[in-house]
Amino acid sequence: MAKALSEMSLEELWRLFPIQLTAYQHGWADWYQEEEARLRPLFQPGAVGRISHIGSTAVPGLWAKPIVDILLEASPGAEWAPMKRSLLENGYLCMSQSAGRISFNRGYTENGFAPPVFHLHLRRLGDCDELYFRDYLRQCPQAAKEYEALKLSVWKRFEHDRDGYTAAKTQFVQRYTRRAREIWPGRYEPGQDENRIR
Repeated sequence: MAKALSEMSLEELWRLFPIQLTAYQHGWADWYQEEEARLRPLFQPGAVGRISHIGSTAVPGLWAKPIVDILLEASPGAEWAPMKRSLLENGYLCMSQSAGRISFNRGYTENGFAPPVFHLHLRRLGDCDELYFRDYLRQCPQAAKEYEALKLSVWKRFEHDRDGYTAAKTQFVQRYTRRAREIWPGRYEPGQDENRIR
């Protein structure tokens, strides 16, 4: 019998779920759309401020881990406990929790990945640097290619070290997120219409 995920060490989890990069797949956008439609009815009316497809799978043409990242921004005043409970009751596992942030995943099993695979990031409305970075890569193909080259260059070195993989990309991500915020100040402030400004 396979060991439960909750009983595995970080090293065991990294071995079971290695960093895998693949060429862009058009089906990732479909995974996102289907999951967004599945998620919306799980929450009380008005609890969700915005749901967005983020990460490399949201940038057409970019090599990525075949894991769709979803940013779920809770509306001001929304109660997080019922939102967390609803996600846990509907196939998500809680990965980590800190003040103002909870991370979940779906598609992780004791036997490895079971696609489709999702990472869901529950945040306060406006805690959305990933949207700026996504938009910058979508609109600046040269930056997207630089990011892809960086990821491919560190992939095998950190194949079983997710923290190392993330750290190797952090400076690049921060630099272009700052640049995007300078170009589009206030773009994702609460009350803005994301569909209008894509």
